[in-house]
Amino acid sequence: MLDTSILQQVTEIFRNLEADYTFRISYAPLRGESSQLIEFLNDFASTSSHLNVEKQEADGDTLAFTILKNGKETGITFRGIPNGHEFTSLLLAVLNADGKGKNLPDEGVARRIRALKGDIRLQTFVSLTCTNCPDVVQTLNIFALLNPHIRHEMVDGALFQQEVDQLGVQAVPAVFVEGKMLHVGRGSLVELLEKLEVAYPSSGEIENGENTPIHRNFDVLVLGGGPAGASAAIYSARKGLKVAMVAERIGGQVKETVGIENLISVPYTTGSQLADNLRTHLTHYPIELFENRRIESTDLLAKEKKVVVKGGEVFSAPAVIIATGAGWRRLNVEGEAEYIGRGVAFCPHCDGPFYAGKEVAVVGGGNSGIEAAIDLAGICKKVTVIEFMDSLKADQVLQEKAKNLPNVEILTSTQTTQVIGNGEKVTALRLKNRTTQEENELPLDGVFVQIGLSANSQPFSSVLETTRIGEIVIDAHCRTNVPGVYAAGDVSSVPYKQIIIAMGEGAKAALSAFDDRVRGAV
Repeated sequence: MLDTSILQQVTEIFRNLEADYTFRISYAPLRGESSQLIEFLNDFASTSSHLNVEKQEADGDTLAFTILKNGKETGITFRGIPNGHEFTSLLLAVLNADGKGKNLPDEGVARRIRALKGDIRLQTFVSLTCTNCPDVVQTLNIFALLNPHIRHEMVDGALFQQEVDQLGVQAVPAVFVEGKMLHVGRGSLVELLEKLEVAYPSSGEIENGENTPIHRNFDVLVLGGGPAGASAAIYSARKGLKVAMVAERIGGQVKETVGIENLISVPYTTGSQLADNLRTHLTHYPIELFENRRIESTDLLAKEKKVVVKGGEVFSAPAVIIATGAGWRRLNVEGEAEYIGRGVAFCPHCDGPFYAGKEVAVVGGGNSGIEAAIDLAGICKKVTVIEFMDSLKADQVLQEKAKNLPNVEILTSTQTTQVIGNGEKVTALRLKNRTTQEENELPLDGVFVQIGLSANSQPFSSVLETTRIGEIVIDAHCRTNVPGVYAAGDVSSVPYKQIIIAMGEGAKAALSAFDDRVRGAV
């Protein structure tokens, strides 16, 4: 089932495995996919003498396997065949269990995961074509490895459609705990951890000093792990400074970009590949990376700036470069939050297949919105584009392509005022014509929100000057209104939110911070 080239690559990856791993399969003999799963895992296990397969027949539509390490449960189960994008999740499940994975959290985050209390049973419904699903699956698998109270099961929704329908899953990844939805859509480790900390708070007891706050001191703090942050950290490190990068994830918003064709000298790359390249470049310098951190509070007015992250860690430095980027904007209308994952979606690539043959809307007439409409038109019965302004903002070539599609309708000067549903799923949008002020309802099955980004400046907005739309105001040298604090990239007021511009701004901020240091200004 797995071709020779893949098996050779996996053999090399597993060359240094130390523990023994068993894939314990439970399967219904009459289920057609059972033989495929057995063949898949037999091929996979052939790549190392440390891997083996056990089989046991089961009733119903059972099709799953658990991973055991040296005969003991790891807490990780895959329901379905982890092919496609989830193949990496299987690879990392073994590598992480062996302590050799590249995405294992550091001790500061690991102790928060270990502090979760309660019998936690998690299920993540995925599509094998979803590019966001593996991040969530891999994260929750790590939770299971680090905390014996947690078990996690990946479920291929396409193979368990009845269950998907019963739970009302309309977007992936969809994470459930005890049959209730915990999370839907793209999600970082820190976001998932925070949701579990709310649902399963720690006891507060100090175990082996794990609740003792950690203080870390540096010359420069770079907040954010995207192109601007990476550039700022590298340029600062090249000056011989002690540098820390504090970020939710390396790559930032770039990681969610499918294709990149305008990074000069690189004709084409993907967001995931660029994020990996940023990480690789960062590791060439003595930069301390603190990933999976969310900023909780800051003290930027003192000479020695302090940043406190969720979990109690304190980072301090005389210079802080803010490169926290931007996040997806929401409509912020009645019904939107209630129906996220039940008709309100943000990723057409991941969630589009749920709406095959159905009618959907795309809110937003920029490049991302029109690209989404074009993609969805290939599988949906009808796509309605809703744009607030009087004309579309997308590139002309995209507009022409969308207008030539027979099942795409474009509404301009139209405001979305409400997401309407029946308690289980979205059934319509309430729209207002901004020219006539007339309101009407548009019956549909789903809506994809594509209205751009907003600056992630909230932790700093009480101290730093910001624009009307929340961007941190900077001068030509990336300096803010507070000495020793700089901003770069999409979080700042620099015009044109582009990867290549963010990289340049990050370098500029680092050079300005160093120049101020030399002159004794910070």
